[in-house]
Amino acid sequence: MGKNKLRKFAEMEALPNVFQLSANDIEEKDFRRLSDTKLPQFAGRWHEVFGNANPIVLELGCGRGEYTVGLAERYPDKNFIGVDIKGARMWAGAKQAAQQGLHNAAFLRTNIEMIPQFFAENEVAEIWLTFSDPQMKKATKRLTSSYFMYRYQLIMPDGGLVHLKTDSHFLYTYTCEMLKANQLQPIFHTDDLYSEADAPINLDIRTHYEKQWLDRGLTIKYLQFALPKTLTFVEPDVEIEFDTYRSYGRNYNTPNE
Repeated sequence: MGKNKLRKFAEMEALPNVFQLSANDIEEKDFRRLSDTKLPQFAGRWHEVFGNANPIVLELGCGRGEYTVGLAERYPDKNFIGVDIKGARMWAGAKQAAQQGLHNAAFLRTNIEMIPQFFAENEVAEIWLTFSDPQMKKATKRLTSSYFMYRYQLIMPDGGLVHLKTDSHFLYTYTCEMLKANQLQPIFHTDDLYSEADAPINLDIRTHYEKQWLDRGLTIKYLQFALPKTLTFVEPDVEIEFDTYRSYGRNYNTPNE
């Protein structure tokens, strides 16, 4: 592991707004093998962490945490938690939030499939999925699949909001088809966000990856829907054309960044 990553991990351990397993447990890369007693007992206690009873909003696959930090700046009456397993990326948002004194922004380092172990029933009001990996070859890894809808239902109230913001035509189309297969109507959806005059607020926060896609001339898609508490989701039976482009390399910096 490089010295830069080691430095970031050391700083993460010291940041008061970061919650994670021990370094040794994280390196195991399979939290499902851990006993329940070894997992941090945060489920049902996040309001104690924040010191208030304000609504809790998750950014899943938060990367550098741009939405977690950006939303926390705009909404001091809500609590925001960025969730990701990539600590070296999460470090940027966690450090920024700590430096700005954003007491309503926190970060949880875990696999996203494990979130029912970290949150209690109805504890999460909203979920943001910002530029998630479309996982074109395996449906169960897609963050809008029935596999993850079930996990969201365990921690959200009936009608909790899910937001998807993506560059991926594949993931956007898949999610639209998933809603259709389950007879759900989106609250708002568009395949070209920045051409919409009546788009919802808070969509102007731009992540590191979004800047890449915009720099390459790609359109940004957005979809918002309410999650039913008891619906048993089914997968759409549809063939969707794969995205043909790839992400830039990890050392790429967007212009004017």
